[in-house]
Amino acid sequence: MNQTLDKAVEAYGGREKWAKAKSIEAEISANGLAFILKRRPPFNRARFVMDVSRPYSRIKPIGEKPEITGVLDGSDVYLENANSETIQERKDARQYFPGGRRFFYWDDLDMAYFANYATWNYLTLPALLMRPDIIWKELETGLLEAVFPDNIPTHCRVQRFRFDRGTGLLVQHDYTAEVISSLAKAAHVVLDHSESEGFQYTSHRRVTPRSFTGKPLPLPTLIEIIVHDFHVND
Repeated sequence: MNQTLDKAVEAYGGREKWAKAKSIEAEISANGLAFILKRRPPFNRARFVMDVSRPYSRIKPIGEKPEITGVLDGSDVYLENANSETIQERKDARQYFPGGRRFFYWDDLDMAYFANYATWNYLTLPALLMRPDIIWKELETGLLEAVFPDNIPTHCRVQRFRFDRGTGLLVQHDYTAEVISSLAKAAHVVLDHSESEGFQYTSHRRVTPRSFTGKPLPLPTLIEIIVHDFHVND
């Protein structure tokens, strides 16, 4: 029995609600040094729509053009115009990171891959805890280690999640953002939670480098994420 996992699922709404959940809609702003280094515009109240049960996510707008949507479908990514027509696509997008020109800048397809898979991982966390294809191990009370399968796009295969022992809510998420660099060891700290229709969700997050001891460094802010609106559809 994994007490930390069970407490976390209950804290975010409970197994019954998440078993019924089909999709998530969210309005998100994000900025930080990672955007600057990859020569990307920040997200200003971008709209995300994602499936709960599989890695499928849509973000609009993905770049400078407000009518363009970036779509992640499993390992593939593509762009749609205002008429929902595919105008660009990239199969097995992961294979192109992090080398070549991606050290210096990302195009819309690159950002669509990264932003969609990352946000899908973050916002479906209670459902991730219930997936049989992710191996969850309780290292100590409040600390879980996850081993992700190859079919789930994510930052890296082995990640750690620290939850508040009292509330069961996520406090810190540790990973290496391999699409950026094998050296991009991040401490992803949850600064605030909000509630929507009986679901708790992480409404303010900050990503900084992680020290050798596992502590988040105060600077620089690699990415800061604010969730303005969150809704679960069943």
